[in-house]
Amino acid sequence: MTPPSPQKPARPQEKRPRETPADLIVTGCTVLVHDDRERIGFEEDAAVVVRNGAIDSVTTAAAVAGLPAADRIDARGQVALPGLINCHTHAPMVALRGLAEDLPTEEWFNDVVWPVESNLTERDVELGARLACAEMIRAGVTAFADHYFAMDAVAAVVAECGMRALLGQAYFSTQDPEGRERSLEFALRHRGAADGRITTALAPHAPYTVTDADLAATADLARAYGLPVHLHAAENRDQTATSLARHGTTPIGVLERTGILDTDVLIAHGTGITEDDLPLLADASGRTAVATAPRGYLKFAWPTTTPVRALRDIGVPVGLATDGAASNNSLDVWESMALTSLVQKATEGDPRWLTSRQALHHASLQSARAVGLGDTVGRIAPGRRADLVLVDLTGPHTQPVHDLAATLVHSARSADVRTTIVDGRVLMRDRELLTLDVPAVVRELAERLPALTERGHGRRVQEYDT
Repeated sequence: MTPPSPQKPARPQEKRPRETPADLIVTGCTVLVHDDRERIGFEEDAAVVVRNGAIDSVTTAAAVAGLPAADRIDARGQVALPGLINCHTHAPMVALRGLAEDLPTEEWFNDVVWPVESNLTERDVELGARLACAEMIRAGVTAFADHYFAMDAVAAVVAECGMRALLGQAYFSTQDPEGRERSLEFALRHRGAADGRITTALAPHAPYTVTDADLAATADLARAYGLPVHLHAAENRDQTATSLARHGTTPIGVLERTGILDTDVLIAHGTGITEDDLPLLADASGRTAVATAPRGYLKFAWPTTTPVRALRDIGVPVGLATDGAASNNSLDVWESMALTSLVQKATEGDPRWLTSRQALHHASLQSARAVGLGDTVGRIAPGRRADLVLVDLTGPHTQPVHDLAATLVHSARSADVRTTIVDGRVLMRDRELLTLDVPAVVRELAERLPALTERGHGRRVQEYDT
């Protein structure tokens, strides 16, 4: 994928006079920065200057004291972080939050979720997307990778509310070639929309719902049109075992033999990735990334989690995700960051693995790379788009601060995010949402829920059989 080019810093001979107003100055904060070896660090009593939607400079608070700006934010007592990225979700599924609880995966799909999704209208999807974007903005999420139906409605919400998103129209092989064609048409129609904040992907659902022929055709389209692919694969060990029995190879092996690994691909979950899959992922000619959403794996009682350490060892970025709120109950990437660190420690039996600084790296640069925006966002540095959040650490649950990285990952919560900024535009200020009307969405969605959740018709959008 080719993301929109970041704002280029001015050449020395074009340097703006000091009196030229900035669009936004955030001052007095501690800023999370990355050094030239991508190590996490913090600069205290700092300031971030924003012009034309990009970060112009990261400097000291004293240096900007006399610099004029159209808007200023006094961020004393707060930490500026790169905006969090939800690397795999189904945003409109917030409408199904809590509807299918305490069920095994197969019953969750076949008895509740896929029957209900057969009722979906474009308006349901729009309302769900509005509620989801509000939730994510309040949780410090500035970008998300979405994989769902009726995605024109989601794209319209993203354009309106100011977030950044990688969007894909999901399809199954049971939809015949029309499903794949609609996915392509959506991707081409919306690529670069919302002033470049929307990027797009082809979105086959998974190797167990999309045939090898359709996956191969998808890979051909991805290469022909320069599009990435976003899909589920090796979600759990049962899927891997079933794939081996039916097809003689793992789900990752299916992606390799159909050419998907020759494209830029974002793989959701991967808890069923085996040791034999690692060379295939390491040798992939495209940019390969995996999104991990540990809360859902715990809820489904899956025996394994995403093998983050093994993937990092072969150079595969692992981004943080929530999956849809129907399985995760939340779109809180902050929680995903803490859980990823804790679950990885337990899985590896090593308290030294996935430290707080490593977790912050996954939440920032690795997540940006996972969604194809590694040169655009993911760090607070000159030339990057101005996607950042301000976190208030003055509460009793975050004091005292002995290790700032640990405080951010294990003590702070998404509710501590005070301000969320995307492309230099303030979407939430002092916990006040500025671009979405949540009460109106909740009222209309409540009126539509009886029709949306009806299951007596006997329809399903698909059959889960792995």
